[in-house]
Amino acid sequence: MTKYDADRPHLQAGDALPVGLIAAVWLPFACGYFLSYMFRSINAIIAQDLVRDLGLNPSELGLLTSAYFFTFAAFQLPLGVLLDRFGPRRVEALLLLAAALGSWLFSVADSIELLVLGRALIGLGVSACLMAAIKAFVQWFPMSRLATLNGWILAAGGLGALSASLPVEAALRITDWRGLFAGIAAVTLGVSALIFVAVPDRPPGEAKESIRELLAGVRSVFAAGVFWRVSLAFMVIQGTYMSAQGLWIGPWLRDVAGYETTGTILAAVAVAMMVGFAGFGSLSDRLARSGINHLRFLKVGLGGSMLLFALITAGVTVAAPLLWVGYAVCSSSATTLAYPILSKRFPLHLAGRVNTAINLLVFVWAFVAQWGIGAVIGLWPVESGHYALAGYHAGFGLCLVLQVGAYALLLSQRE
Repeated sequence: MTKYDADRPHLQAGDALPVGLIAAVWLPFACGYFLSYMFRSINAIIAQDLVRDLGLNPSELGLLTSAYFFTFAAFQLPLGVLLDRFGPRRVEALLLLAAALGSWLFSVADSIELLVLGRALIGLGVSACLMAAIKAFVQWFPMSRLATLNGWILAAGGLGALSASLPVEAALRITDWRGLFAGIAAVTLGVSALIFVAVPDRPPGEAKESIRELLAGVRSVFAAGVFWRVSLAFMVIQGTYMSAQGLWIGPWLRDVAGYETTGTILAAVAVAMMVGFAGFGSLSDRLARSGINHLRFLKVGLGGSMLLFALITAGVTVAAPLLWVGYAVCSSSATTLAYPILSKRFPLHLAGRVNTAINLLVFVWAFVAQWGIGAVIGLWPVESGHYALAGYHAGFGLCLVLQVGAYALLLSQRE
């Protein structure tokens, strides 16, 4: 037990999670995170359509897709303050209205500028989907079950990524990408209403902080050495995975591995993420009760992620789908474990600010990596509609070098 566990709601280790709270708290936020990951991943499927309809080059495609990450990251610090001040229900329900507006704008846009604006509004609108959920979990559930709950909701995100693969390919036979985004806008409005109506407010007796206290809490998070040792590795390893899974996996499979269609492989990667999220969460909580620290598990998972990304960077195409599936499974350990590892090292009232601080770093790097990889790939000429292998080597390789340095820092963190 950490020094702050006494402040948190408690269940006995073997108690079942209350069904009523699962339905009222976990399920609505899971719907929101499903949409967040669908929005994040969908451009990997429609990239060819966007290039064909709008004549985008690799850098423009990377900028368009990564605009989601930019606004997502930019809003994380104010988001943490808002979550800790006003609670997750109000904040996420309001922000999802911006996502719905962005999805509609994306569906009607006829220029790169409007598409970027629509994508940016989507990123802003879904910026609270995971953070609001974790804040609510910390408020309503015991910390001993946080990794399990995180794993479950991250699996819902994996289901969103899955829906952005074969189901989107099937939908594009009925409508185009514009009709698809108009439909998702309507669904997003429905989820916003569900969260606002169904989720309970903060538990009775939870104190509210002044603005000065809220900002002081942000400073205390960034001043903690453990925050940097854990979050930097999470930033560059998980952020690179997000940039690849959200866009560059599709072009890589086409240009490097020679696959004409990628929907089935993207679906397998999404399923692998779901299995990794749910499995790592439950397994890590059980192992922690047996004395195996979450941090040790995180080091193993991130090490595996980095190794598989190195093979992808080298252009290994033998069993390429299995490489990406393994990469997804190992990367899922980072998202499942990093948030509870750091949440346990700070008091309850800082939960929103701790987790949004981590998210700020991860999504800044996802934005830089997704756009930067495209910019590097664009340095080589396009041949017969395919990007050069050397471009992938260079773009992915730069990300890999930073991963090695951040991972070495993580290894220095004591358990």
